[in-house]
Amino acid sequence: MKKSNWRPRASLWATGLMVVGALAGCAPLVLGTAAGGAFMATDRRTSGAQVEDQGIEIKAANRLRDVLSDRAHVNVTSYNRLLLLTGEAPTAEQRAAAEKEVRGIENLAGVVNEIAVMPASSVSSRANDLLLATKVRATLVDAPDLISNAYKVVVERGEVYMMGLVTEREAKRAAELTSTIKGVRRVVKVFQILTEDELANKLPAPTRLNGTPLNSPAASAPASAAETPAATPAATGVTTTPLSPADPVQVQPLPPSQP
Repeated sequence: MKKSNWRPRASLWATGLMVVGALAGCAPLVLGTAAGGAFMATDRRTSGAQVEDQGIEIKAANRLRDVLSDRAHVNVTSYNRLLLLTGEAPTAEQRAAAEKEVRGIENLAGVVNEIAVMPASSVSSRANDLLLATKVRATLVDAPDLISNAYKVVVERGEVYMMGLVTEREAKRAAELTSTIKGVRRVVKVFQILTEDELANKLPAPTRLNGTPLNSPAASAPASAAETPAATPAATGVTTTPLSPADPVQVQPLPPSQP
């Protein structure tokens, strides 16, 4: 079996500064004692959940190595035990096989499969994604009404996936800001929603994806690729479906293109 072009993701936040996280084509970061301590102290996940997420990413990457061909490019991102699959697979069968394989990992709260059926992205495309992710993170840092390290940002082919333990207000605000950044084709919200009381009282994180229980069938449904005025057409071979109110993973409309 040939090795697939997979890479697990992880993010590293230093005190007072967000360092660009690993994106497509990057190896996982190793958290040092000092930086890792600051990261865990300011993350809304428990320290145990953060360690568990790292383990889930490693397990998922190892499993995908055995089921995907060398033409696939798939990234795995775990946040509070919710696993996001992004990237590209050459066939629908490989896309389905990837999801099936990672579902066997213990302690998963849910799987969101956003793998596109299309050729693997180019090196230049991944470089653009890295730059775009930096812009998104900088925008969140600059927002005075947001806690930037409450968000995890994943970018694929100009499409921004946002994860995190946030309130409805924080989710809406972050998505709206991100949608205004030049080069963003789509904003997909993969948030686990906290109530204002849960956030204020620091209660245990909920197992809800955008308000939908993670153990429900709907919570594992892929995000719909609803077209927006600023979005470019999906590549040939990518199946898209209209966004419906029941979808737990939500697409943020982009603002109209400027003349």
